[in-house]
Formats: sequence, structure tokens, C-alpha cells
Amino acid sequence: MREIRLLLAGLALPLTSLNDLPATHEPDETGATFPENARIKAHAYAAASGLMTLAEDSGLAIDALGGRPGVHSARYPGATYPDKFANLWRELFTHKRPWSCRYVSAVAVVSGSTGRVLFETVATVEGEIWPEARGSHGFGYDPVFYHPPYGRTFGEVGDEEKLAVAHRGQAIAVFRQWVERGGLKSDP
Repeated sequence: MREIRLLLAGLALPLTSLNDLPATHEPDETGATFPENARIKAHAYAAASGLMTLAEDSGLAIDALGGRPGVHSARYPGATYPDKFANLWRELFTHKRPWSCRYVSAVAVVSGSTGRVLFETVATVEGEIWPEARGSHGFGYDPVFYHPPYGRTFGEVGDEEKLAVAHRGQAIAVFRQWVERGGLKSDP
């Protein structure tokens, strides 16, 4: 939510997070793709709140692992992210470097009144899995996601620099353009 608020700053758009609403059941993310999971979450939270809902699903896809962990990125084995990193490196050890990968972000916006999908987009940013964690910025896999144009991991760059190229930054930028072009008027 912190990143989304930064990316949508200045829009005349009221933003409410799940923390601002009564507790609601978290839907099971049963989709096989990031867009499917974004739609599942957007539909569930729009129905529960009655509000237009933007939901995002994102994760890490590593080529040497056939796109894993993919939609299971948050549930990849390991109690902490350092544990997850160790498990990734263990799996990748037998594969030749560079370990190409990408972050993927899917955004879906669903009407709170009709349940209709109003907007969807998917964005990616290419990178490599770095063989050691570097940096303390960001979250999740950022300390091991090396972005070649920056010559650093996302854990080593600040929010603005990361969001300028990152998957979520790109996806929310496309949403912002849709809003600025009057896209919200498509929700009666």
C-alpha cells in the first residue's frame, strides 16, 4: 500500500486500505496466474466492501526453475525471506549463472456496485537472482533481485529509483494513466 500511495499521489482519488475496513475473509489465491489471483482478490474485496477495489498480485519467476516460485512466491519454502533465499540458492546451485528472472505484477480493478472488472494490466521487470542478499530497502525478494541497468539489487535502491522501473510501479502507472483518461467513469 505504501508503494501504491506514492505512485498515486496527487490524484483526486480516495484510497482506502484493508486496514481501514472491518476485518474480512482473505480469499484463497487459487489462480494459476498472477492476473487470475489479482481478479480473485479484487472480486472478493469489492463484494465485501461495496467499494471499487484495486487488487494486485505479484511475485518472482525464475527461468532456471521453470517460472517458479511464480504465484507461490510468498508461500515458497522458508519461514523468513533469508530462509527462502537459501532455498532458492540451493535449487539454483546446479544451474549455470546468470539466473535470469523477472518480477511480475498483475493489477485488477473491480466495481463495488456491479462486480464487473473495469481495468486489468500486467507488468514485468527483468533481472537476475544474485548469489547473496544485498541491501536493506524494499521487501520480499528485493535483496536478491539484481537489476543489471542499476548494477545493484532492488534491496540497494530507494523507493523512487525502484518504482521507476519495477513491476508494481509500471502496473500502477498504467492504472494511473487510465484514471487520468477518465477510466473511472466506466463504473456507473
